[in-house]
Amino acid sequence: MLRRIWLLLAATLAGAPAPAAAAQLHVQGTQLVDRGHVVQLRGVNRSGLEYACIQGWGFFDSPHPDQIDDPAMIAAMKSWDINAVRLPLNEDCWLGVNTPAGRGGSPYRQLVSSYVRALHAAGLYVILDLHWAAPGRTKADGQTHMADADHAPAFWRSVAATFRHDHALLFDLFNEPFGIDWRCWRNGCQVPAQGHFPAYRAAGMQALVKAVRSTGATQPLMLGGVNWSGDVRGWLAHEPFDPLHQLVAAEHNYGTLGPCTASCLAGVLATHTRVPLVFGELGETDCADGYIDQIMPWADAHGISYIGWAWNVASCTGEPALISSYDGTPTPFGLGFRDHLRALGVPFRP
Repeated sequence: MLRRIWLLLAATLAGAPAPAAAAQLHVQGTQLVDRGHVVQLRGVNRSGLEYACIQGWGFFDSPHPDQIDDPAMIAAMKSWDINAVRLPLNEDCWLGVNTPAGRGGSPYRQLVSSYVRALHAAGLYVILDLHWAAPGRTKADGQTHMADADHAPAFWRSVAATFRHDHALLFDLFNEPFGIDWRCWRNGCQVPAQGHFPAYRAAGMQALVKAVRSTGATQPLMLGGVNWSGDVRGWLAHEPFDPLHQLVAAEHNYGTLGPCTASCLAGVLATHTRVPLVFGELGETDCADGYIDQIMPWADAHGISYIGWAWNVASCTGEPALISSYDGTPTPFGLGFRDHLRALGVPFRP
């Protein structure tokens, strides 16, 4: 198995994408900076790469599930005055384990690399997120408590090696840890069975940081907190060691479903006194924009980045979805998000 993983790593290097021309995105104090410009990431999540492959029917959730988004769709995203796209990934599909024929390994990795190139060509930063993971021979077909020690470090060694020369990029080490404490979050632990997922050994954030840095990759690393990344109040006390000091705290919040309350916002601000902070997923589940209309100006005032969930045609109450059509037609929730971004003007881009 170890030999296979390192052969896979070598293969990913051979198909490494060209980075955005001159970008040098990095952490400087409590800010993200690129070529002397402070960067506030304002963008969208492009969901699909985490689930379509493992379910066997495609790669993207779009009219053309086997292809990357065409230039018109990427242009529609950019017309909202965004500067970043977060891509949720599936570790099984990237590594080529436990996947349906033709949906994992090289085809998946090449498609992700091509999409990153296309987004950069449009002048957009990219966040690569380990979204779905699972231990052993169990399919990564849903949310688990924490990244698994079986595959997640190998996933990050491969992804980081593939993109290590791309400095218009951030790595989001694990989407939404839940059902674990801060000690497990940092160091790993044995987590209990959950649904059809067996009990397994979780890899802590420290092991994932080490996996990325072992490849020579220097990109900023986003680390979501506990409780579905909704709580960062223990983040600083359990911050992993990064020899490059390029860590970014990530928090997810949704109106009605999981809003960031006063104590949550206080925790966000306390964490942001030491490191940059990104709302890696932001939205609301009432098909309206009342919640984000309060959160986004607050984030702007404090220099906090935010990425809306999600650029997918789906229910704006269940998902929630920013668009009702892939031509960029917004849902009522998406309309509030889009209009706020446009009112701010075009952000700094790679």
